[in-house]
Amino acid sequence: MSNRIRVIPNGPLILYGDIELQDGQGRVLERSAEIGLCRCGLSQRKPWCDGSHKQSGFSDDACFEDDRAQTPDQEPAPLTVQARANAMYIASGPMTLEGAQGSTTTRTRAALCRCGQSQRKPFCDASHKACGFEAD
Repeated sequence: MSNRIRVIPNGPLILYGDIELQDGQGRVLERSAEIGLCRCGLSQRKPWCDGSHKQSGFSDDACFEDDRAQTPDQEPAPLTVQARANAMYIASGPMTLEGAQGSTTTRTRAALCRCGQSQRKPFCDASHKACGFEAD
């Protein structure tokens, strides 16, 4: 099964494939073929999206460039996404990130923003430290 992460303009990350979502200690929160994750930083159900981006004015065009793109040389495998406490998502496993206007990249590991403040969205730039982002 192919793993994809769709970066929705002004909205969440939608993960498709063989997905395992974990908390920061590695405990499994959900296993599913589709998971919607918050990236505005304001969901009351973190790490899941609850639609808070709609009321918050969260803005991101979901267009990106990736200078760390890879060509995975492994067989299809699960994608594990760990929601780190007060920090980013760490995605591990074969994945394709898909954004708007044809933005795509293929990787086996990615640090993805979940505080909503990164200047490199969808990727983390450690802005969560400066903005005081808090989430389990």
